[in-house]
Amino acid sequence: MEHPLRAVLFDAARGRAPEPDGSIDVLPAPEGARAAIVLFPGHLVVAAPIDGKQVDEWVAPGDFASWIAPEFVGWLAATLDARVGSQDVVLVAPGERRPPAIALRHAGAAFDHPRVRQASRARTDVNVWVDDHERGVLVVGCGLTGRYELAFEVSPDWRGHGLGRAIAATARTLVPEGEPLFAQVAAANAPSLRALLAAGFAPIGAEILFFPH
Repeated sequence: MEHPLRAVLFDAARGRAPEPDGSIDVLPAPEGARAAIVLFPGHLVVAAPIDGKQVDEWVAPGDFASWIAPEFVGWLAATLDARVGSQDVVLVAPGERRPPAIALRHAGAAFDHPRVRQASRARTDVNVWVDDHERGVLVVGCGLTGRYELAFEVSPDWRGHGLGRAIAATARTLVPEGEPLFAQVAAANAPSLRALLAAGFAPIGAEILFFPH
């Protein structure tokens, strides 16, 4: 049975985000993380193995500041004995059937690269692609609720030349046509945000994921 958070995410990816009414939904723990705080404009989703009444003690409808307050995030991590991930902007674009923006070579999940190791900790069915000179690496796998997620990295000497945008655009050709492809980017990572926006990805919200230590 489909996890309810997956339905929320996919609806948002297709332009049907939750109503911005200041409300809070508490859902079961998601696949791909121990818990998740997912923020949409004016709407909060907490997916975790906890009682909704416990959440009510820390956050309140319409009190947007409390939704990501360190006290609430820290309490949730301590309650679940979990490690807190970063607060990321969530962007999404549909898969496309068209020629890739850059030629990439399939390198397999065993390709040794820090970005691959990091991405593989939170994803399954991981696949890795690199350009001919291994200046950039792309990882596509199944993450939160089984959604397709990408991660990419460009060698420092090649940043600022459009390689990140080309890799992100090509990632859209590696998933089924029309299937949402998600990207999570730290808010301060302006170069990656610019690359994704230029590749046709659109922001839909933000999230904080929680993982086992």
